[in-house]
Amino acid sequence: MAPPSILSLPLLAGAVSAVTLSVASSGGNATSGYQYGLMFEDINHSGDGGIYAELIQNRAFQGSDLHPSTLDPWTAVGPAELALDNSSSPLSSALPTSVQVTASADGTVGIKNPGWWGIDVKAANAYSGSFYALGSYLGNFTASLVSDITNQTLATTTVASSSVANTWTEHSFELQPSADASNSNNSFLLTYEATSGDVLNFNLISLFPPTYKDTPNGNREDLMEALAGLNAKYFRIPGGNNLEGESAGLQWNWTETIGNLTERPGRPGDWGYENTDGLGLVEYMLWCQDLGLEPVLGVFAGYWLDETAASEAELQQYVDSALDELEFLMGDSSTAWGAQRTALGYPEPFPIKYLEVGNEDGLSTVGADTYSGYRFSAFYDAITAAYPDILVFTSYTEYVYENSGQDYHQYTRPDRFVNQFSYFDNFANASGHPIMVGEFAVVQNNTGNPDDGTIWSDPLNTWPYWIGSVAEAIFLLGAERNADRVWGVSYAPLLQNLNSYEWSPDLISYTADPAQTVLSTSYEVLRLFGTNTFTSTLPADETSGSAFGPAYWVAGVDNATATYYLKAAVYNSTADVDFDVSFEALSGGSATLTVLTAPDGYSHNAIGSEVVTTTTSTISAVDGVFSFSLPELSVAVLAAKA
Repeated sequence: MAPPSILSLPLLAGAVSAVTLSVASSGGNATSGYQYGLMFEDINHSGDGGIYAELIQNRAFQGSDLHPSTLDPWTAVGPAELALDNSSSPLSSALPTSVQVTASADGTVGIKNPGWWGIDVKAANAYSGSFYALGSYLGNFTASLVSDITNQTLATTTVASSSVANTWTEHSFELQPSADASNSNNSFLLTYEATSGDVLNFNLISLFPPTYKDTPNGNREDLMEALAGLNAKYFRIPGGNNLEGESAGLQWNWTETIGNLTERPGRPGDWGYENTDGLGLVEYMLWCQDLGLEPVLGVFAGYWLDETAASEAELQQYVDSALDELEFLMGDSSTAWGAQRTALGYPEPFPIKYLEVGNEDGLSTVGADTYSGYRFSAFYDAITAAYPDILVFTSYTEYVYENSGQDYHQYTRPDRFVNQFSYFDNFANASGHPIMVGEFAVVQNNTGNPDDGTIWSDPLNTWPYWIGSVAEAIFLLGAERNADRVWGVSYAPLLQNLNSYEWSPDLISYTADPAQTVLSTSYEVLRLFGTNTFTSTLPADETSGSAFGPAYWVAGVDNATATYYLKAAVYNSTADVDFDVSFEALSGGSATLTVLTAPDGYSHNAIGSEVVTTTTSTISAVDGVFSFSLPELSVAVLAAKA
């Protein structure tokens, strides 16, 4: 069904009058320094099959009762039969299942993997691989990258076997393609010469391209570069539902995400697929270091997605686990967990200043009652006693405790977000309880009633549409106006593999081919706002009598660069809106105006199609006034230096 016409928007089109603003030189509120951040959880194959750079899908045959081990997508090469094997000689207790290859005739046999819906192959890249083998074999293995379309061998190397009976041995190799593949329809092959009846087992078959900043076991370069472009300041990890687990015992357990990959069993993720946990706690910290992000560490709070909660008697083990996690990250080598971190090769601590207990614990009666009744206070009291400088956030805004922060989530419609421009102006419990907007997005179109929120039984939008991105911008302007209340904001979900996903819309979408990465219209807004941040808001006196709507704005200053800003957006206007802006701190000079527009409200970025136009111009002040106009459905930043 086509989206409703922009002309049918239920908010009455705003009468257009010039906006005349006088921006004071002082008197605003200091910002947290973390206005824009990132929120991550493994949904939409955003970790495995996404930003985690591992190219081999199902590399270690991990499984659970919810998602049993499978051979998929592995296939046999040559006269061979494949079977899952849980032998008496597992690679490790964490990875008990391997693939057993039985040659059914003499010849070249092996295994083939198409990656995560393809493998991007570039001649400029060296691909680092490894695998474990079990069984007596004196020949050579051949590792290759091959086109699924033409069967052309793109890269190949010989690996001398050290495989023996009864003991797993690791083999390493490097692949250097001779040419770029024409597309990402490529597979990895591991082959060898066998005699009929020969049996070998393989496990933890891995292949990595170059990673961002060459971080070991690291992340995909193009997606990290896209995230770097947002200039985000914090990173909420490990995110939302995927922290909690479907039922008791299935929650994200940090102790099973550290150390050698052979010691990580993985877990049944909460979005329909097994997580390898190759992207684990340390990798999250390295991600923060690579992008200059402050971690906001989420800890499991004794509540599961089946709406059951740990009793008071059962809760202490989870509180202890959170304290152990903090000791692992921050303790020196004299502590038990700090020594383990040091032994893993990270002698320097990973500082944690911000922490969130749980995720959306207020969504059920059991969750809310136990969270406010005993769960949150148990975590807060223990954590702040040991680490008094950590700011601890609650997982929803209807409950605060002592000096806790609070986390607000909002998924809604364009009109509803515009109506929330003033939402934080008189926010209950805001004093002394900083608000993190840990998740937000427009997910459905307008209905005709501006008060309608999300109807979760209805389909969600496929992409962020421009009208929604402008509405999000207005909501963000309202958040920025309340710098004394709102600590920071982060869009969710962050990432989406277009071949397999559970949620849309998403900020960044991708396939195996980096040329197909889509930076959404909402990404464009967040990049503009995130690269033009304040150290303090400034009062902006509207002297012509124009009220907010259809134009919305916030003013501020970056004292570090002596740059004065006006951020603005126009939504549901009958004509262009004229602005006359003066800054008390500036006598005149010139300013840079950056304006984002799109062809219409339901334009969206897609593979090969970018609809957002960025127009940058220089404006000279006349008698100290910067004059410009903004069209309907536009987002803008005016930046002037002292």
